[in-house]
Amino acid sequence: MADARELLDAGERLGPEELRTLQLERLRASLRHAYEQVPFYRESFDKAGIRPEDCRSLEDLARFPFTTKADLRENYPFGMFAVPRERIRRLHASSGTTGRPTVVGYTENDLSMWADMVARSIRAAGGRPGDVVHVAYGYGLFTGGLGAHYGAERLGCTVVPASGGMTARQVQLIQDLEPAVIMVTPSYMLTLLDEFERQGVDPRTTSLRVGIFGAEPWTEQMRREIEERFAIDAVDIYGLSEVVGPGVAQECVETKDGLTVWEDHFYPEVIDPVTGEVLPEGERGELVFTSLTKEAMPVIRYRTRDLSRLLPGTARVFRRMEKISGRSDDLVILRGVNLFPTQIEEIVLRTPGVAPHFQLRLTRTGRMDSLTVRAEARAGAPSEVREAAARSIVTAVKNGIGVSVDVEIVEPESLERSVGKIRRIVDLRPRDTGQG
Repeated sequence: MADARELLDAGERLGPEELRTLQLERLRASLRHAYEQVPFYRESFDKAGIRPEDCRSLEDLARFPFTTKADLRENYPFGMFAVPRERIRRLHASSGTTGRPTVVGYTENDLSMWADMVARSIRAAGGRPGDVVHVAYGYGLFTGGLGAHYGAERLGCTVVPASGGMTARQVQLIQDLEPAVIMVTPSYMLTLLDEFERQGVDPRTTSLRVGIFGAEPWTEQMRREIEERFAIDAVDIYGLSEVVGPGVAQECVETKDGLTVWEDHFYPEVIDPVTGEVLPEGERGELVFTSLTKEAMPVIRYRTRDLSRLLPGTARVFRRMEKISGRSDDLVILRGVNLFPTQIEEIVLRTPGVAPHFQLRLTRTGRMDSLTVRAEARAGAPSEVREAAARSIVTAVKNGIGVSVDVEIVEPESLERSVGKIRRIVDLRPRDTGQG
């Protein structure tokens, strides 16, 4: 097999100064394109008193206004498009797990660029031309399935378009078609692992050698469980439909030290989620992306709400982003204590008898907020194991996070899912009151 460095494309071979020069050239063009073709951006820039030509350095981007998901919704469905509708070759929409879906469009060139970035990502993850790739992301309006599909084909792989669901059949397909790579949400991968074991098949004996996991935050502990139980390399992929879809950033298999951002097409910033100020490299905050080469729907300083930090490049010249630690809009303040779902996930993962699928339900009685952790039992776990698991989670949350919660262990696969993802937070508190 060729050394990974020998397979880098032209963008990955850029030197630091070449990259900055290319970024500025593309940034200025993207700002002009958005200003001239999208009324929203023209009004937004004019209101802020700034024009595309005022961007003379990459640092000048911080002077431009943000774009939010609310802006996209207010311009539904085609108001953010920068080309005539006749040039649009495909429409996608966000999964809608945190609100009403938003529509995004792609020109032929956009689709080609996207396929290139996913192909680059699969290669960085350890996939190679000729590999069989099992795609278990959902197909349809969600960008995961088709994004992975066309990227794998662009790399020269054979694609198994399994989509989501029909878990027993997926296990059979993996045994019969012998894929080397699987692309799926990490939580569904663990569901597949449980199904392998239920069928009496050792997951470590499959043909799989690489798992590319995205569409939801996942922890290092979940990576260790997947790698140990499946004997594969588990790496992270990042993207969101508003920016392009999967393939904005990818963890490189040789380092597994965070996701390399494909900065020749997507320019990242990290901001203070409260003040909006750009934070220095290495400080944790909210990720913001500006597209550098998109035609149909350029996005300028799009606030992702994902929490991470930027770090120097290692496996590539591009900067890395740390694995997503949560979302700024997922922060729960429970009786004065800050809590993110990923903290609960770490506890659930190390608790015997429960699957890595959980949901947080917030309620209020009088003036008191309460949090119930609903976690799915592993298949076949007896009642005494479930009861012990509930007690263990209560204790671990109290000792590790410093807050008291209730715990319910529910039946396997009983929590509602959307395109393979479970809605992590269900807030049942009165709408006219904030988090307390």
